[in-house]
Order: sequence, then structure tokens, then C-alpha cells
Amino acid sequence: MIGRTLGVYFGRRFLGAVLGIFVGCAGLIMLIDLLELSRRVGERDVDFGTLMLLVVYRMPFFTEQLLPFAVLFGAIGTFLTLSRRLELVVARAAGISAWQFIAPACLLALLLGVFSTTVYNPVSADFKDRASRLEAEIFNRQTGLFAMTTGGFWMRQQSVDGQAIIQAAATSDGGRQLTGVNVFLFGADDKLTERIEAVRAILEPGAWRLEHARVLTPGIGLQEYDAYMLATNLTPNQVQETLQSDTVPFWQLPAAIDAATRVGFGAERYRLQYQSLLARPMLLLAMVLIAASVSLRVFRFGGIGQTILGGVAAGFLLYVSTKLAEDLGEAGIVHPVIAAWFPAVVGALMGILILLHREDG
Repeated sequence: MIGRTLGVYFGRRFLGAVLGIFVGCAGLIMLIDLLELSRRVGERDVDFGTLMLLVVYRMPFFTEQLLPFAVLFGAIGTFLTLSRRLELVVARAAGISAWQFIAPACLLALLLGVFSTTVYNPVSADFKDRASRLEAEIFNRQTGLFAMTTGGFWMRQQSVDGQAIIQAAATSDGGRQLTGVNVFLFGADDKLTERIEAVRAILEPGAWRLEHARVLTPGIGLQEYDAYMLATNLTPNQVQETLQSDTVPFWQLPAAIDAATRVGFGAERYRLQYQSLLARPMLLLAMVLIAASVSLRVFRFGGIGQTILGGVAAGFLLYVSTKLAEDLGEAGIVHPVIAAWFPAVVGALMGILILLHREDG
């Protein structure tokens, strides 16, 4: 059995490598994002502090997708470094098997997965929500009458006022508030009766309250209102359903699944997101096992370049397979549980199989 001191040493090396890669890549992502946002801002009067705040808000969502690769590259780098320094050779000579000295990395990968699911994902979802609102405030500052936002989402509603198509740049408060709103209201003959632009829309029982609204009505002209009421039959859950499920934090997904099911909306995206987050520790464990299967060879045997390339290719293939399975699950072709867990479990089993073949014959 591996000793506590040696286990802590291996674990510290692995954790340091993962965090180093994660922080380095996060810094690079923030720099690129800052440059891209600066280009998009153009002539708008936006101070650097606001722009940096937007970059910080966007960063967790981007880096959440980075974690599996940070674990993969961190594990490969750790095992290759230990092998190059002959520390693994000494450990083997002392009677420690490969299973024992990869155990600390496996345990830490599982803990990182649990932390990512239960802590980092809710923070990422909250920051993404704040980023959407801030981005809408920055890029929805109109330069002309009834300018359209380039992003956001669209939804349709039917009410006593007629059929309406709503475009919004961002949403918050569980679908109760929209930012950067454009509304196209149609009458019974499907002719446009009103076009409304508002800074924000707040969902109240049976109506949207449009704040700082400008209403263009054919034959009447432009009118401005501090608050303008638009009837609606939508609920916050129905509005939230139009969004991507990654805006819902992990702890709120069970309630979102239940609510979407009760109102008759498909909850497949929420179920898939929930199962994917539950499977994240297994995915990180699979990355460690894949890294171990291609990295535990002595440097003097050569072929290190091919080893690293093989590990990167295997990890990338696992990640692509995970995304492909999620797409199939979202389309309803594959059950969400299978779509979320199958690639991670198969990747872990393949890593174990290769290690068994190399270590135990």
C-alpha cells in the first residue's frame, strides 16, 4: 500500500500541474476575450473597468469546458515528469504498483469533478447570467430608432392582445426579467399592429411590464412610455425553457425538470444537463486513466512524442464522443442517462483495460 507521504507528494504534483494549466489557459482565454470585446465595443462609450468586469463574468463558463483537458494534460505532464526523474522507477522498485501511484490522481480527479459540479457550475451559471445582462446593457445602447440586438433569443406568445414575437438580448431572475427587448405585435389578420422597444421587460401575473418603452403604431406614430403593459400567457418556466439549460445551476436543475414536466414542456435538455454534471467526476477520472495508460513508460525506452500525441488524441476523442452523445440525448434519440454516462464510463473502462494489459500482462 502506498504511504501517506508518497501519496500526498504524487497528489500535490498532479494538482499543481492541473491548476497551472487551468489558470494559464484561463488567463489566455480572458486576454483573447478582452481583445474581442474591445473590437466589438468599437465607438461605444464603455470604460475599461466595465469591459474587464464583463470578461470576468464570462470567464467561468468558458473555463468550465476547459477542466477535462486541464486534468488530461496535467496528468500526462505529471506522470511523464515523474518518469523522467525516475521517481516512478524507484517507486516500482519499492514494490508500489502503477495502480497505487495513480490512486492519488484518481481521487483528486473525482474530488475536482464533485467541486466542479456542486460549486463551480452554480458560480458559472450565475456569472453567465450577470454577463448576459451586462452585455445587453453595453451592446443594446441604441444608436438609432428601433435598432436590433445581434444576439439573444426569440420566443412567441399568444394573448388577448394578439400574437407577439419577442426578442431579448438577455434574461435573468429565472425568466422573469428580459433586457434589450423588441416586441412585434400582430393582429387577427396577421398584420403588424405595433412594434415595441424597451430597455427591459418584467414578467408580472398575466402581463409583461415594459420599462422605458417606445411604441410605434401604424397610423399613429411613435409614443414613449415609462412603463407599458403587454398581456401574456407565459410563465417564468416557459420563458426559461427557451434558454439553454447551461444557464440553470446544478442545484436548481431538479426543480427546473419538475416544473418543465408539469407544464408540458420537454425537459430533455435539463435532464441531460443534470446527468452530464453528475457524470463529470467520472469523466475526469477517465481522463486520468487515459493519461496513465499512455504515460507510464520509462523515458529511456523512447517514443515519448508518440505517447503524448496518443494521449491527447485519446482525450480529445473522448471529449468529442461526450459532446456527440449529448447532442443525441438533446435530440431525444438517446436517453439522457445513457448519453451523459456512457462516454465517461467507456473511457474509464478503456483506460483500466490498457493499464491492466501493460501492468499485469
